[in-house]
Amino acid sequence: MRRSGARLRRGALAVGVTLAVSALAPQGAASAADQYEWAALGDSYTAGGFVGEPLPPLGSASRDGCDRTSDAYPGLVERELDEFPPGRPVHLTNVSCGNATITEIADTRQTPISPVQPPADGWPAVDPQIVRAGLNDGTDVVTIGVGGNSLPFGGMLLKCLELGGTLGKSCREYYTSPPEGEENIQDKLARVQDEYVQMLAKVHEAAPNAQVITVGYPAVLPDEGSECNRLSLTELGAIKHADVDWLRDHVLKSLNATIQRVTSFFGDRYVDVYSSSVGHDACQPAGTKWVEGICGDAAEYWPARLPGTLLNCAPLDKRVTLVHPNAEGHANTAAHVERAIRIALLR
Repeated sequence: MRRSGARLRRGALAVGVTLAVSALAPQGAASAADQYEWAALGDSYTAGGFVGEPLPPLGSASRDGCDRTSDAYPGLVERELDEFPPGRPVHLTNVSCGNATITEIADTRQTPISPVQPPADGWPAVDPQIVRAGLNDGTDVVTIGVGGNSLPFGGMLLKCLELGGTLGKSCREYYTSPPEGEENIQDKLARVQDEYVQMLAKVHEAAPNAQVITVGYPAVLPDEGSECNRLSLTELGAIKHADVDWLRDHVLKSLNATIQRVTSFFGDRYVDVYSSSVGHDACQPAGTKWVEGICGDAAEYWPARLPGTLLNCAPLDKRVTLVHPNAEGHANTAAHVERAIRIALLR
């Protein structure tokens, strides 16, 4: 019933915004262009990884190692826009790619690392996403969800797991006063900000007429680290509770604040998915969590072991999900991104 109610509310919003678009559009405007062009750029929180069916399908010669899936939020939004078009159809070009960094959106080629049916000699490098998406002066909307891999947040989680579990040490101390060769957290965030500025500038240059929408990260960590069971890999494993609190307040929230600040500087629209996802973090029980833990539920094609590490979720009958959104998490993001796209098209 909750899903049906949410769908009805989204449908009502879609109809209302569609009527507004129709009322504001000049007569004959629909014939000026057949469709709106939307490009979805981003990392695994956009691509989906293990949520839904692989896109392109398993076995397809066009697979690129980026792990896009049918039930990630771009696909969910696309289906809603198909059902309730905002004046005219919206065509989606989704080039999001798991493990993408900020620089790989606009500047550098990426070598995908998908563990799903990789070629014997590894995945070939792909062009920057603004190139793959074909951004130009005919692009109407660009959505971007990226930043975590540039810290890298996933690598920091694994380091916190290692330090808290086998060594009993604090990863807060590690990243506040790091060893030689490792950036401290302030330097990481400053670098991310600079990279995000450069990336958005190049997106605007490539798509000068587009409405640009950035998407933040959800509440993957609880409001209190003590909510986590340190014996459970289906949550955050052996990461210390104090480190969970530090990661939430000084890493994740700071990352979102950085993205929002740069977005505002450019006059673009920021989508906050953190606020609506509080209480649905990786340390909540199944059915409540919108983010899987280090090990979690995923489609059968997704691996149970993390290549190159000792992490093995098979004994738990789980798969390596590494604190990524599940279907409910993507549905929540989709509702917010859909609304932002409809509002952007009013402009």
